Amino acid sequence: MAGRQPCDSLWLGADIVTLRDGRYHLQPAGAIAVRAGRILWCGAEADAGDFAAAQVTRFTGGIITPGLVDCHTHLVFGGDRSDEFAQRLEGVTYADIAARGGGILGTVRATRAASQAALQQQAAARIACLLAEGVTLLEIKSGYGLDVASELRMLQTIRALGDALPLTIKATCLAAHAVPPEFAGDPDGWIDCIVHQLLPRVAQAGLADAVDAFCEHLAFTPAQVARVFDAAQSLGLPVKLHAEQLSALGGSSLAARYHALSADHLEYITEDDVRAMAASGTVAVLLPGAYYLLRETRCPPVALFRQYGVPMALASDSNPGTSPVLSLRLMLNMACTLFGLTPEEALAGVTLWGARALGEAHQRGSIEAGKYADFVHWPVAHPAQLVYWLGGQIPCQTIVNGERRQ
Repeated sequence: MAGRQPCDSLWLGADIVTLRDGRYHLQPAGAIAVRAGRILWCGAEADAGDFAAAQVTRFTGGIITPGLVDCHTHLVFGGDRSDEFAQRLEGVTYADIAARGGGILGTVRATRAASQAALQQQAAARIACLLAEGVTLLEIKSGYGLDVASELRMLQTIRALGDALPLTIKATCLAAHAVPPEFAGDPDGWIDCIVHQLLPRVAQAGLADAVDAFCEHLAFTPAQVARVFDAAQSLGLPVKLHAEQLSALGGSSLAARYHALSADHLEYITEDDVRAMAASGTVAVLLPGAYYLLRETRCPPVALFRQYGVPMALASDSNPGTSPVLSLRLMLNMACTLFGLTPEEALAGVTLWGARALGEAHQRGSIEAGKYADFVHWPVAHPAQLVYWLGGQIPCQTIVNGERRQ
């Protein structure tokens, strides 16, 4: 008919949970029109007659949410650390394991010894679990190479995974993850190497979308992190930070001074830190998997984040040592049961706020006109059911750039 807008596809027959502004904004009996991989329009099915679609898909009930976002992972690594899990159950602390040469450095040895093909194959198998749960945007960090060649190889592997798999993968350079054995007793020497040798090559080759660091007593000081951040920003790379996981060092305030995309973990953050993050727009990324596996007792101050309006993202922190998590949906439940988030806050944490923590909220993370057509159909009656069910898989259909993911 004359006057109808052409579109590539029209998706009908389900309630739409837009997550606009981080709220459900439920549209009963909704419809989504897609053109050129982006959302052209979203509204009531009764108004969908304004569009002429080349392809129409009608669901039989259920809900549609934005594609899920896992904004903090360490999915590329060699070996495993199940032996350390057993040690922690016997009372050995994370810091004790690290002091004995285990922890991150144990994974560094295994990662350096693995071929790039093996790293990619093993990571792809882990990512498959997240794909099955509707993840359409994923971040992966380096940080298990800890020398220039191995860090570059990790970042190349992450880029290769993004080229090969049906989702968007953002790469983060986390070379300031731990002090390499070659620089034992000389952390500033490794920072020099990162600043003067590694980051310029990373930036020149376009291998990273952001730069991260671990600001902690068993890793790097705020002053050392600031040197990494200065170098990153001089190269046009945004920054993020592992902060306040085990102690209060003011890392999150440091991150705020650099207008970091996010500060992550945050169990020991202070009110002054929260205030600084609010002023800078830095997202708080909460990681209940690590909290649970390390059997921590101090929760991130969710009430303070609410009070100051700091957006709370959630992520799996999938890594071989402290959070061997392969289910982002499980993190929704843990964030509610362990940290006290509401189901609405939890779902916003793995959609809009997760996208914002990656600098992608302008084009992903909610169902709004102009954003990429990444969304998921779930056979449930209410979005809280995605948080409520513990374990198992809820069958879902994932659409990426307006196409069903195979």
